[in-house]
Amino acid sequence: MVLEIAFVEVVPEHHSDFEKAVQRAVSEVLSNAPGFIDFEMHKGIEQANTYTFHIHWETLEHHTVGFREGELFKKWREIIGEYFAKPPIVEHWNNVSNL
Repeated sequence: MVLEIAFVEVVPEHHSDFEKAVQRAVSEVLSNAPGFIDFEMHKGIEQANTYTFHIHWETLEHHTVGFREGELFKKWREIIGEYFAKPPIVEHWNNVSNL
């Protein structure tokens, strides 16, 4: 299992609309992606315009190839992309401990 963490800076004054759009994008698009496991969204305290997405995938390729290179990614970005202040930073992580 791989954890994708995306750092998303949102245009000020659009937080509520963005959060609703993400909920829609997860239920209509992301949940249908092969290899998708689960999703969490966190909002920054010190950086109030920044959100993180924590998305678990079965494999790295499920995200980087299956999702990012497919039609579902285009639909995902159509729903949430207008709220981005700049392109998200996306990183992938492996679990090394179950504490």
